[in-house]
Amino acid sequence: MSGGQPETKIGRKGIAVAALLLTASGLAMLRPAPAFSQETELRGEVSESAILADQQRKARQLRAQGSQDQNSPAAATVQDTASTAYQPASPGAVPDDDQTAGTADSIFDQPQATDDPLADTTAPAKPRRPSTAKQRAQDTKADTKTADKKKAKKKNGAATDSTTTAATAGTGSQTDTTATDEADANRRALTIDSVDKQKLDPGAERTASIEGQKVKPEEDPFAAPGVKIGTFLFRPTLEQGFTATSNADSSSTGKSAVLSETALRFTATSDWRENSALITGYGLFRNTVSGQKINDAQGRIEGQLNVDLDNELRAIAKLGYEAAPESASSPDAIAGVTQQPLRQTVDGSLGIEKSVGKMRYALTGAVSHDFYGDAELSNGTSVSQKDRDSTLYTATLRTGYQISPALMPFTEVEAGRRIYDLRIDTDGFERSSTRLGARAGLELDMGEKLSGEFSVGWLREAIDDNRLPAVAGPSIDADLKWSPERGTTIGLTGKTTVETTTTANESGDILYSGRVTGERQIRANLTANSALGLDWRDYTGSDGHDMILSAEAGLTWWLNRYAGVTTRVRTEKLTSNLPGRDYTANSIYLGLKVQR
Repeated sequence: MSGGQPETKIGRKGIAVAALLLTASGLAMLRPAPAFSQETELRGEVSESAILADQQRKARQLRAQGSQDQNSPAAATVQDTASTAYQPASPGAVPDDDQTAGTADSIFDQPQATDDPLADTTAPAKPRRPSTAKQRAQDTKADTKTADKKKAKKKNGAATDSTTTAATAGTGSQTDTTATDEADANRRALTIDSVDKQKLDPGAERTASIEGQKVKPEEDPFAAPGVKIGTFLFRPTLEQGFTATSNADSSSTGKSAVLSETALRFTATSDWRENSALITGYGLFRNTVSGQKINDAQGRIEGQLNVDLDNELRAIAKLGYEAAPESASSPDAIAGVTQQPLRQTVDGSLGIEKSVGKMRYALTGAVSHDFYGDAELSNGTSVSQKDRDSTLYTATLRTGYQISPALMPFTEVEAGRRIYDLRIDTDGFERSSTRLGARAGLELDMGEKLSGEFSVGWLREAIDDNRLPAVAGPSIDADLKWSPERGTTIGLTGKTTVETTTTANESGDILYSGRVTGERQIRANLTANSALGLDWRDYTGSDGHDMILSAEAGLTWWLNRYAGVTTRVRTEKLTSNLPGRDYTANSIYLGLKVQR
C-alpha cells in the first residue's frame, strides 16, 4: 500500500533521530530520560511525524476525557485501542517508538513532578496512539464533539474537570500556590512583629495600670496611721483648745472662766505573734485665761499584758498609775484652799484563767495604793493628808459556764482588806476594814454587734472601829458595747465604788456611776458623739445622798487624716439633801485635734 511506505520511512527516520540523540547524551536508553524532557527545544530539528503523533495523542486524551464524562470510560478505552492498533503495510516494517503499546510518552510531555515536595499527586502516563490519517480525522471529529459538550455543561452551571495535561498542571499549580500563600500567612501571623500589626478588638476591655486598679476602701480613712516604735504601734493624739465655763471648778462656789485646755492621749499596741500587750494613757492640763484661777493637771497611764500558757491557762497582768487633784465636789474636799490636794494611785493586778470543757475559772489578785499630797490654804499654810493614805488588797474568784460562744453566765466572789498607813487617824479612829462581795452576771461575745459583761450583787466593807458602821449596799457593774449598724456604737458602763473618808464619826459612802455613750460616723470625715451620765452617792450612817446628772454632745470634723476641728457642749448639775453641795456647770469647748 502506498500509504504505508511514507509511514515506514518516517518511522525509520524517527529511529535514526533517537539514535543520534542517544549517542550525543551518552545514554543507553531508547528514548530521552524524563530529566531532560524539558530541553526538547534544544535538540534541533524534530521530524514532522513526531509532531503529528503528539497532536494525535492529545486529541485522543481529549476524546477519552469526553468519554469519561459520559460515564463510559471503560468502553471508550477498549474501542479506542482496537480501532487504532498498528498494522504494518510492508514486510519487515517496524513500529515507531512513540507507537509502542501504551508505555512510552511523547517527547513533548511535561516532566512529572516526582521530586517536587509540594506536588499533591503525579499524573499517570497516557497511552500513545498510532499516527494515521484516518485516526487524525476521527480525533478531529471527537474533539469537536467534546468541545460542544463542555460548552453545554458550562452553560448549565455544571462543574468541569481539566481536559488537558496543561490544564491539569495549571490547576495543580494554582492549588500549590494557594497552599503556599496560606502557609506564608500562618508563618507571618506567628511572628513576633505580627502581634503589633494585628487589629485590636474594639470590644475588648483594656487592662489598666497597677496604680489604676481598684483598691478596697479603708473602713476608717481618717484613723490615725500610727508610728512604729520597736514592736509597738504608737498612736498619739494632741488636742488644744479653749473652754468657756460658768463654773470653773464644779463647786457650789465656782465662778465663770475661760480656760486653756491641752489634752494628750495615746495608745500603743504590740504586734507579737502569740501574746499581746496594750498601753494607754492620757494627760489633761488646764490653765486660766480669764476668770476664776485654775491651774491643775491630771493623767493616767496603764499597761496590760496577755500571755497564753500551757494546759489551757492564760495570764493577764495590769499595771497603772494615776494622778489627779481632789475634786471640789468630793465629800472630803477642803474648803478655803487655793488648790485641792493631789491624789495619786498606783494599782496592779494579776489574773489566771483556766478552761475545763465548758467551765471557765479565773482567779485575780489586785493591789491599789492611794496617797495624798498636802492641801494649800488661802492663808499660805498647808494641811497634811497623810492619814488618808491606804492600800487595798483584793482577791476575786470567777466561775463561768459557756452556754454558747456568745453567752457565758458567771458568779464572782470577792474578798479583800484595806489597810491605812496610819493605824489610828488624827481623830482616833481605826480606819482599816475588811471587804467582802458577791456578784452574778452574764458575759456576752457577739463580735462587733454586742460584747461585754454586766453583773449585780452585794458589796460590804466593815471598818475595824466598832463605832463606825460598815459601808454596804448593792453593787452594779457593767461594760457593754452595742453596734446597731455600721458606723454607730453605743456604750454602757456602770461602776460601784466604796469611797472612804477620814471625817470624824463618818464611815464613808457608796458611789454608783453610770454612763451611756454614743458615737456616730455621719460622714467619713465627720463624727458625732454624745454622753449621758447619772451618779448616785449614798452616805453611810445617814440619809444623805447626792445625785449628779450630766449631758454632753460633740462634733469632730477631720480636715485630713492628721488634723481636725472638734467642739463640744456640756452641762452638769448636782443636787443634794446636804447643805452647801448643789451646783450647776455649763461649758462649751472649741479646739484643734492632731493625731499621728
